Amino acid sequence: MTTSIWFWIAFHVGVFVAIGVDLFTFHLRDRELSMGAAARRSLVWVVVSLAFNAVVWRVKGPHHGLDFLTGYLIEYSLSMDNIFVFVLIFTHFRVPPRAQHRVLVWGIIGALIMRGTMILFGIALVRRFHFVLYIFGLFLLITAVRMLFAKHQGHDFTETRMMKFFRRILPITREFHNQDFRVRVDGRWMLTPLALTMIVIEITDLAFAVDSIPAIFAITQDPFIVYTSNICAILGLRSLYFLLAGLMNRFIYLRTGLALVLGFVGLKMITAEFLPFPRVISLAIIVLTLGITIWLSMLKTRNSAARQHPK
Repeated sequence: MTTSIWFWIAFHVGVFVAIGVDLFTFHLRDRELSMGAAARRSLVWVVVSLAFNAVVWRVKGPHHGLDFLTGYLIEYSLSMDNIFVFVLIFTHFRVPPRAQHRVLVWGIIGALIMRGTMILFGIALVRRFHFVLYIFGLFLLITAVRMLFAKHQGHDFTETRMMKFFRRILPITREFHNQDFRVRVDGRWMLTPLALTMIVIEITDLAFAVDSIPAIFAITQDPFIVYTSNICAILGLRSLYFLLAGLMNRFIYLRTGLALVLGFVGLKMITAEFLPFPRVISLAIIVLTLGITIWLSMLKTRNSAARQHPK
């Protein structure tokens, strides 16, 4: 079923209107997001995404509706793991909370462009060379094993070859200048550390996209569903960051759950022609896996949380 060009246009108009409203209301606050405000905004983004899911269900049918919901859930859950790395990046560069907001906004806009390009290229590749799905499936299995057994480690982001390259070719100030990405110093335009932070965030998101986009190809190859589920998950990432940044130490089993989900999706992609999974079953497995691992995490860490925040 081909998606009407007007549906594509309406989606993008809705995305940019939503981003504009969010930016305007944040500017009116003139202060960083509290955890309560971040929770409310995260809930709004989820409700908006589910409302769009209902539109997809109505216009394109139940199968596409389930595909969107499954893809959205996979992307949204993987974004929780992304947040851990974003916390490391912002901590390393000592980015003030309000400046973090601006970096994440421009990071989302960059992600819209990068992921859209990657999705269109990936779908064209899959349609021309179907065996690529098996390569994607194997790649997801390898990623799942790596995620299951590897641990997050701190990185010195400024000492990577790429960061050394950027520092060598770009004029970068040593201090932040409010929320500016560039400033004029002695008559010369220079980038600020905030701009360097945004470069790292964009590169990191690109690396995450290489892991996450193939996962949706196991669910559907419909470009509209793949793209919109990805974008809806990304739109809620900024509010989710401010909500979860201080709670990441409590999600101790989340990476295990994500690894199991990616492993399941990889197997599903490889065995789809021989052992097809009904859409509802796939969605139920993903929801159950993530729900159990998050619940076990919160249960395991509730005593430490109580010690940190005594009544």
